[in-house]
Amino acid sequence: MDDILKGYAEAATPDLISRFENLDCGAVYAPVIDLLPTAPSRIADIGSGTGRDAAWFAAQGHEVLAVEPVGELREPGMQLHSSEKITWLDDTLPALTKARYYGTFDLVALCGVWHHIHHDARRAAMESLSEMAATGGLLIMSLRHGPAPEGRRAFAISPAETINEAARLGFTLIREAEVGSIQAGNRALGVHWTWIALRKTGRASGLLQQP
Repeated sequence: MDDILKGYAEAATPDLISRFENLDCGAVYAPVIDLLPTAPSRIADIGSGTGRDAAWFAAQGHEVLAVEPVGELREPGMQLHSSEKITWLDDTLPALTKARYYGTFDLVALCGVWHHIHHDARRAAMESLSEMAATGGLLIMSLRHGPAPEGRRAFAISPAETINEAARLGFTLIREAEVGSIQAGNRALGVHWTWIALRKTGRASGLLQQP
């Protein structure tokens, strides 16, 4: 993981930050936007980068924990998105040691993060996410397929394996959607995404589908 974080730190130029910030959150979350909480809620944004999504959630009245381990992204984000509704935290998967002390959340969101977690660490990472999700709350993840930018290693993702691992920890799948990238450059490279939304029921539900 350290090499991936270093890759993001080295890539955190003003141009990259601008590109991150200029993506429309409504378009990014379109596959699951109708599932997002509307009443004021507690949201954990894991791998929040410059805080684009955290600020979008905060503007809707939510209390947001923005978890970002790369200081070169987190610090500009704190300047760009100064809000009393956003708490910034330097922490990382799989353990989320600090984040887990903040209690449980109505929504735990991982946008473009899971492909950076090595296969061997994903079980522990999912356990951390499960601990942070309130019973009845949502875990929403966007799973990237396709090549990653140089210096930011990616590992292949099986949506079925991800869903089944979550099911072991008491999540029930409520949506799975395959979509193309909203960024032209990524589309040209063949990047596409699987969005999954899971509800924390508090009891293991067994395999949802075979990998």
